[in-house]
Amino acid sequence: MATGGSDLSETESRALESGDDVAVQIAIARRYYHRDESKVAIAKAFGLSRFQVARLLQDARRDGLVRIEIGAPGSRDRELAAALQERLGLAKAVVVASAPSSPHMAVEYVGRALAEEVAAAVKAGDALGVAWSSTTVAMADALAQLRPCSVVQLAGAIYPPAGVPGSVEITRRLAQVARGDAHTIYAPLVVADAETAGGLLRQPEIDDVLKRARSLDLAVMSVGAWHPSASAVYDLLSPQEQEEIAAAGACGEISGRLFDTAGRIVAASLSERVIGVTAEELQAVPHRIVSSHGAFRAEATRAAVRAGLVHTLVVDSELAAALLETA
Repeated sequence: MATGGSDLSETESRALESGDDVAVQIAIARRYYHRDESKVAIAKAFGLSRFQVARLLQDARRDGLVRIEIGAPGSRDRELAAALQERLGLAKAVVVASAPSSPHMAVEYVGRALAEEVAAAVKAGDALGVAWSSTTVAMADALAQLRPCSVVQLAGAIYPPAGVPGSVEITRRLAQVARGDAHTIYAPLVVADAETAGGLLRQPEIDDVLKRARSLDLAVMSVGAWHPSASAVYDLLSPQEQEEIAAAGACGEISGRLFDTAGRIVAASLSERVIGVTAEELQAVPHRIVSSHGAFRAEATRAAVRAGLVHTLVVDSELAAALLETA
């Protein structure tokens, strides 16, 4: 067992040093369920990886150390989903109950619902596209089984903080669950200039992945709002670039492709620097499963629907209420 950090309690330190898996499971479960700490924070404290923490939590539930009653938050709100589906004209909406005071748990709830939708939608032999987001990370944690399919990375790599799997790792993990091939892109999602992007897009390995992405059966993506910490792409750019893109009318993005409140694709200079499938290619995917969470993403989520990027929408109840309120 790994050695934990200095922020462990005496009881937690003894559990870790003893190698008693049950004691460690209980200590981690208390932090996760009682203190509402994220898996990343727990992993750092205990000197473990995020995946080890996820496995220990799963084992704690399996062994009866943790018992979860089905109910809010985390349960599906079918009435709210039906209202949202009708109001936005969606093929399908899924709404999970959330607690506004616990945003990281909203990611977990939406990720689990996303896993269920993807597992139900994928058919044997399908080509599944995936774009990185916090909810697709949570989805990969929750996804235990998937019909055999190939998994294609939709855009260049995002490298999140230590302990959180990036784009390439998520693509490979899903392919492993599906017992299929992983088609990955190691180049960054956003590069310095259009010339560099052009050179990378001509590389045979990247060209092959993007060609595969043009014949997907379904894609799993997430809405990013054009605000700090609300979009992985936003956080990659300088303040000047962020302001310029906002001034061009962008309110959100999916897989690095920008759109305004009317659902029009925004042709900012960023578009020429993104390594990934185009907005038009994303719109052409037959089945587009898109996640979003938090009321602050309401404008961007509505715009993504208007842009024709959403087939099935998976959200938390806080965002669903905001979308219905502003409809």
